[in-house]
Amino acid sequence: MITPVLLCGGSGTRLWPLSRKSYPKQFAALIGDTTLFQASATRLSGPDFAAPMVLTNADFRFIVTEQLAEAGIDPAAILIEPEGRNTAPAVLAAALWLEKTDPDALMLVAPSDHVVPDAAAFRAAIEAGTGAAEAGQLVTFGIKPTHAETGYGYLELAEDPGDFAARPLALSRFVEKPDAARAEEMLAAGTYLWNAGIFLFSVAAILKAFRAYAPALVDPVQAAVDQGKPDLGFLRLAPAPWADANDISIDYAVMEHADNLSVVPFAAGWSDLGGWDAVWRETGPDARGVALSGPATALDCDDTLLRSEDDALEVVGIGLKNIITVAMPDAVLVADASRAQDVKQAVAALKAKKAKQAESFPKDHRPWGWFESLVIGERFQVKRIVVHPGAALSLQSHHHRSEHWIVVEGTAKVTVDDDVKLVTENQSVYIPLGAVHRMENPGKVPMVLIEVQTGTYLGEDDIIRYEDVYSRD
Repeated sequence: MITPVLLCGGSGTRLWPLSRKSYPKQFAALIGDTTLFQASATRLSGPDFAAPMVLTNADFRFIVTEQLAEAGIDPAAILIEPEGRNTAPAVLAAALWLEKTDPDALMLVAPSDHVVPDAAAFRAAIEAGTGAAEAGQLVTFGIKPTHAETGYGYLELAEDPGDFAARPLALSRFVEKPDAARAEEMLAAGTYLWNAGIFLFSVAAILKAFRAYAPALVDPVQAAVDQGKPDLGFLRLAPAPWADANDISIDYAVMEHADNLSVVPFAAGWSDLGGWDAVWRETGPDARGVALSGPATALDCDDTLLRSEDDALEVVGIGLKNIITVAMPDAVLVADASRAQDVKQAVAALKAKKAKQAESFPKDHRPWGWFESLVIGERFQVKRIVVHPGAALSLQSHHHRSEHWIVVEGTAKVTVDDDVKLVTENQSVYIPLGAVHRMENPGKVPMVLIEVQTGTYLGEDDIIRYEDVYSRD
């Protein structure tokens, strides 16, 4: 049995405005109807796989559990990183956790934001590498290049891959992201693969490698695991020792030093969706190179991506060539396709001018559901709030605002001070300033209400929590 270890952090700035720090690309349905995270978890499930482990951060923990539940997958563990420290500490933490529970396990470490259209072929590639991993090899997976890509690192093979069939081959070295000329040379050579950042090894082999090549990581990460605290089904790694772990990738920390490396080629299609140009390719352009998503229309366009993420927002392109357009309710990206990798520079510019769109969405996800701001004005705000069946907001009060709730779908169980009552569709309730209150969804369908806030200050930090089933401060 192979234990998948899904790495589920990051901010995905190259796919702004759809991917942002508060809700990065792995949780979005970029290609198809399921999210990248759900597709990754489903791809690594079945009779040959144990329940997955997930490494994520506190902000995403409830999104992870919600999306896994929607996919029908029950995780073995969800480890919460106190802060991002790159892939080496994350992989080491997973290995140390598995050493306690299943020391003979094989680990398949994979990012959760990749696209692999042929899941069966990918599982066959994993099976092809299993024997080498059981024998103590550190197995990585390399993608057969389809073009001279400068956005990926490469793996140089020590032998000719031939037809790129999935089998363990000797790995010569890791190669940094090349410039365009070098990328063309490596593509022509035929002995280089894209580095997918996917690894298969035994718990014993990877721990031996960490102790040999990155010993400074072992003690702080071990302490972070040992001192971790269970919290609502999660394991929160201890923040103090975790902060002492170096911020370093597993490639730099271990793989580039190891002498027991194998690589399995994979030629059946893969993308890390590292930019909107990759999304354009994976969306399936027509004969003129036009790819459309959502309510979008192209007239006399070539090699263009038009994407609308709002059913009420029509995107129309006329006479465009090599253009990427992505429209959200609160932000629109228009870029030359050749500048797709520069989107992260736009995010940095927005952060510098303190634009909230740089990192946050109008739709704010919470463990109980989500809300979005519909109208914001002087001393008032209107929100739509959706509460999952059986979920409840915290028992709380506000210093600076009162609230009016109008239920438009489902039934709300509402607490206002000592009064508890059911509020059904087309009914409303008033929450005075300072009142201790809570809303719950006692039903089996999502509950939707419109909230009108009025007051001198309407920020999300104007909240005092008295009880919270999600253990938030």
